[in-house]
Amino acid sequence: MAKRILLVLIALIVIGAVGFFALAWKPAIAPVDPPPAAGFAAALVARGEQLAGAGNCASCHTAPGGAAYAGGLAMETGFGTVYSTNITPDADTGIGRWSREAFVRAMREGVARDGSHLLPAFPYDHFTKVRDEDLDALYAYFMTRAAVSAEAPANTIPFPLNIRLLQAGWKLLFFDLHKGVYEARADKGEEWNRGAYLAEGLGHCGACHTPRNSLGAEKRHLAYAGASIKAWWAPALNAASTSPMPWTQDDLYAYLRTGGSTLHGVAAGTMSDVVHAGLAKLPDEDVRAVALYFADLNGSAARTAASAEALTQAMARSRADASEEIDAGAALYRAACASCHYNGGAQPLAPRPELALSSTVTGPDPSNFIHIVLHGIGDGEGLPGLYMPGFAASLSDADIANLAAYLRRSRSDQPAWNALPSTVAKLRTQPAGAEQ
Repeated sequence: MAKRILLVLIALIVIGAVGFFALAWKPAIAPVDPPPAAGFAAALVARGEQLAGAGNCASCHTAPGGAAYAGGLAMETGFGTVYSTNITPDADTGIGRWSREAFVRAMREGVARDGSHLLPAFPYDHFTKVRDEDLDALYAYFMTRAAVSAEAPANTIPFPLNIRLLQAGWKLLFFDLHKGVYEARADKGEEWNRGAYLAEGLGHCGACHTPRNSLGAEKRHLAYAGASIKAWWAPALNAASTSPMPWTQDDLYAYLRTGGSTLHGVAAGTMSDVVHAGLAKLPDEDVRAVALYFADLNGSAARTAASAEALTQAMARSRADASEEIDAGAALYRAACASCHYNGGAQPLAPRPELALSSTVTGPDPSNFIHIVLHGIGDGEGLPGLYMPGFAASLSDADIANLAAYLRRSRSDQPAWNALPSTVAKLRTQPAGAEQ
């Protein structure tokens, strides 16, 4: 009897393995000669450039100091380091021998030309939503870039997670049920659907702003609820936002178009790249559509009635006299911050970001505030012409922790941040740049 049960179990395992292999195996797509750049219509290439901006493709596929789209950027994951690939039309190290069919399969299914499964560090779980005409434009754009010979370094994903065939298991769990081109919602207007299509597809906003599970998949029931990424905090874009003022369509449009909103603050680091290098390529109507989508998602309309009171309270906090407090953080604020961040009127001024309205102070994680105090906001970040120096050389870990604690207490109703000194010490060793 026991022998029979063992044989049945072995048979089931074999059948399961064969079935999984049948589902997981993908054929290679035959290589093609690199298509001539002149064969693509100029208008199609121009549209592809806009869409590549929407996806901020250059930020991941360009290494520091490297050629555009030649890959080699190191991306740290919970499973090791993944290096971005070369997506220039180089025939040997890039995608020059990829047909349109191979390109589309990679974008929609996460499968390379040779049939290997791509790691989910490439957000094909978002790109699967992109329509045919936009994939045509993207293909035309990348195939008309300068070909660069650049082999990506080997990933450091350990065995057996580095077996590409096993990625099919990840897809069965987290991807297959959600793949497919974006379908417009009948209960929403054309502009809303355009914004959703861009945000959920090429924009892959959820890749940063949605928390992930232990296997690196987005927790879809917590879409846009905010997440920690690269030692920064990507704020919530839904109703979980802790921003004192509602993120209206106008506020979101200003932020995404210019890099800052008077009532919310400015973009820095990677988010600044998204705005100034990526979304800058999109026409106004596309940026407005994305703004409309997130304004609806975060429930701005329901908070509008209370916004005047929230603004009055924030400005009152700003005008509080820090000199009346016997507090190390208050003293540091007077010495290093007050001259730039003080707003004396009823409304904040764009050149003087109001900290009582900023997610860097009101958010659940102090990382963004600490990074910005350490490294500042440089030229090309945030709003054009504005600059904030970094204080890494002049303020100690204890100084920055005291400053953070003071502003958290005096500028928000949120609970105190924990373990500030150790968090500052840890983040001081991290590179600058990411979400604010």
